[in-house]
Amino acid sequence: MTLPRPLTGDDFIAFDRKQAELGRLLFYDKILSGNRNISCGTCHHHDLGGSDGLSLGIGEGGEGLGPKRASQSAQDRIRKRIPRNAPALWNLGAKDIRVLFHDGRLETSDLYGNGFNSPAEEWLPQGLDTILAAQALFPLTARFEMAGDPEENEVGGAANDRIDNVWPIVAKRVRIIPGYGEMFVAAFDHIDRSDQVTIVEIANALAAFMGTEWRNHDSPFDRFLAGDATALSGPARQGMELFFGEAGCAACHSGPLLSDQKFHALGLPAFGPGKTRRFELQPRDVGRMAESDRLEDAYRFRTPMLRNVALTAPYGHNGAFPTLEGMVRHHLDPVGSRATWDRKDARLPAAEWLAAGDFIVQADAREMARQAVVLDIEPRPLGDAEIAALVAFLESLTGESALTRPLGRPERVPSGLSVD
Repeated sequence: MTLPRPLTGDDFIAFDRKQAELGRLLFYDKILSGNRNISCGTCHHHDLGGSDGLSLGIGEGGEGLGPKRASQSAQDRIRKRIPRNAPALWNLGAKDIRVLFHDGRLETSDLYGNGFNSPAEEWLPQGLDTILAAQALFPLTARFEMAGDPEENEVGGAANDRIDNVWPIVAKRVRIIPGYGEMFVAAFDHIDRSDQVTIVEIANALAAFMGTEWRNHDSPFDRFLAGDATALSGPARQGMELFFGEAGCAACHSGPLLSDQKFHALGLPAFGPGKTRRFELQPRDVGRMAESDRLEDAYRFRTPMLRNVALTAPYGHNGAFPTLEGMVRHHLDPVGSRATWDRKDARLPAAEWLAAGDFIVQADAREMARQAVVLDIEPRPLGDAEIAALVAFLESLTGESALTRPLGRPERVPSGLSVD
């Protein structure tokens, strides 16, 4: 059994404290959304382990938090669920992170001369310090996440025109708020006046917050890796041996971050609106292929990191499984699990007008057949006791300080808008 080396402080980017404090306010400020009604924190909340507790959430057009979130009204019905599960934010400030989003549509790259291969291509601004800063820009441009409809506000309209037209509008909203202007001058050496603030400083501040706030590697497993042989309980120790041995989990969940940062097909049950491309009329999600345009990437998704995974249910790129046990059992018998999966396991906010389409992809026999033949995991004949041990190990990845974050959720933000 080969275990990864321990994570240390040297594995993480050293973000500026003042920028992180500024990013904390921006993260929970609805001023960044088109209709000023949703923040980054709405779907990545402290109370929900940096996620939203839903399989497929509601972004723009919703009210409430987590499992209680719902569409606003019959007059302002949402038109689409968010097509993928809101990923957790743990340890995204690690230096080795090179690809983000379920389909990897953001990567470190020199392709466009700005450091990244992204949906913005050459229009992504220069000066973004990290891939985490680049990532922070894209929910702002997404119609169903934070931008809103084109006819509703100037941000939604700009996003409908060209992706980079959104960012100057959002930046101006922020910098004209006196409290923010002063904080940017204090946090960034090259900013002398508030009118110099651009979306680049906003993104770098958001990244500084996320990269420090959700850095966590003080779990029992981490203590074990550091030399404390007593850190893991009997079942967790057995589960670790299975994870890095017979169960084969470490084939993908490898290295210090417990992810190979590659793409694999798990054969998860299909549901929801799908991450469709412009020319697709039917709901489906082809995963990495939507970014790469390579057939061999069809239905493959990025391997998630696993620290604090017990805090971030439900699981899978579409949140198909509400429990760790369910997700483990699926890995061990993907074909059988998919055949017996219960639609009730999908945590979907109530929206009666969308219900008829939530599972319609399963009626497409050809699409189901295409998905069924793409599978990168093989059945493993493990019993209930071994499955329980694997779950115990996954629970041992929860940090002792995971629920005590260094900055936490603010009570107020400079815009004066409400904080979820």
